This record gives sequence, structure tokens and C-alpha cells, in this order.
Amino acid sequence: MKAVVKSVDAYIAQFPEAAQQIMNRLRALILLNVPEAEEKIMYGVPFYRHRDALGGFAAYQSHVSFGFGSDSLTEEIASALSEKGYHVGKATVQIRFDQSVPEREITAIVLTKLKLNVH
Repeated sequence: MKAVVKSVDAYIAQFPEAAQQIMNRLRALILLNVPEAEEKIMYGVPFYRHRDALGGFAAYQSHVSFGFGSDSLTEEIASALSEKGYHVGKATVQIRFDQSVPEREITAIVLTKLKLNVH
């Protein structure tokens, strides 16, 4: 079990380089598409909010899981991710350390979530 951390930088730094690369790319994509997003540690992992939850990520032994809520995953995006070899759950995408970040799909998920957060 990893130590409790208070910053996203500290969270990312405690993992191997392969995990760090994926998490840094996810972080960059979220902040590129939603520069006003609030970044913090929530539930013990990096988490992003703008008006409401956007999502977050967590590192595990062989993958990084990006969680975003089931309301922002379209069938089209889920299919595209599955076809490219990513494990897709109802509200998560797992990116193995030997995979690159699926930038187009992650961006689409973040932008869909952002639109849903406009109440």
C-alpha cells in the first residue's frame, strides 16, 4: 500500500516510470481540455472537478485506471477502446503500462463529462 499523499505530484512520483508517464499524460489531457479544472487528491487519488466531477486516475501493479463516471462513456468510444485492446468498464478505462494513452478517446470522455457538468 502506498503512503497517503497530499498532492498530485507526490502521488505520481511514488510509482514506477511507466505508470508516471501514463498519469502525466492523463493529467495533461484533462488540464489541456479543461484548464480551469480543480486538481486535488480525493479518495486517495488524483481527481479533477469543474462544476462537478470530471474524473480521476489511480495506478496499480500493471496498469493505470482512469475513472470518469458511466454517464460519459458512449458506446462508440467504448467500442473504439476495446478494439484497441484497452479494458473498459462501466466507468473506467485501464491503460496497461505497455500501452499508450488513447488520447482521442480520453479527450472525448473528458469533453463529454464537461458538457454534462453544465447544469
